[in-house]
Amino acid sequence: MSLNNKITDWSSKRVWIIGASTGIGAALAERLHSRGAKVAVSARSADKLAAMVTRFGKNSALALPLDITKVDTIKAAEAELIAKWDGYDLVVFMAGDYTAMRAWELDLKVAQQMIDINWGGFMNGLSVVIPTLMKRKAGGIALVSSVAGYRGLPKSLVYGPTKAALINLAETLYLDLKDKGLDIYVINPGFVKTPMTDKNDFEMPSIITPEAAALEIEKGFAKGEFEIHFPKRFTNMLKTLRHLPYSLYFPTIKKSTKL
Repeated sequence: MSLNNKITDWSSKRVWIIGASTGIGAALAERLHSRGAKVAVSARSADKLAAMVTRFGKNSALALPLDITKVDTIKAAEAELIAKWDGYDLVVFMAGDYTAMRAWELDLKVAQQMIDINWGGFMNGLSVVIPTLMKRKAGGIALVSSVAGYRGLPKSLVYGPTKAALINLAETLYLDLKDKGLDIYVINPGFVKTPMTDKNDFEMPSIITPEAAALEIEKGFAKGEFEIHFPKRFTNMLKTLRHLPYSLYFPTIKKSTKL
């Protein structure tokens, strides 16, 4: 059963990707643009965005630099997008920050930065785009979370809870906004080779490329899925672990991660 409208024709879609300068965001921009979508790309790296737009062509791409932790920059970017394209049909919140951390390594400054980007930044963005899309009574919002938000994991002291919050947030948004004409998606990747995961010093099972991740996201949109998760061989295993009682979950995770 499809919980959202299926997107199979991108030729009439105006997609705004926030967090598009590298990794999955850049790959998704490339993928959807190749499928015919007009793509607006946002991040703090104005030079990378400009290079992307030059490659795509200015008639079908737009660079909108912003800092997701500063709501005024999001408002300014949206105003420019509306002025040039008369709106947008789908916004994908892809921005994220990650630092591996154990409880005894808690660094409040680093933790607050992750919270400001991974949670606060999304709330900043939603405060801007929800009123716009509600006026149209159409469009979609996708939040990129992570399978790290399913349950507690070692080295995910701050990152995991912010991603768990996004999953809960997406569920709440769906309950609030689906009946008002909006599609809501939560995207939960497993390990994807990006600048963020390059920081990891442990084995990452079933790791995939950003291009493979972008393809999976497109497939999820085509099926009208609420939760788009991948790679399935890894994420389905984690979904099973979600249902274990703590007496089994904790020893299973400690044994499998060796942490």
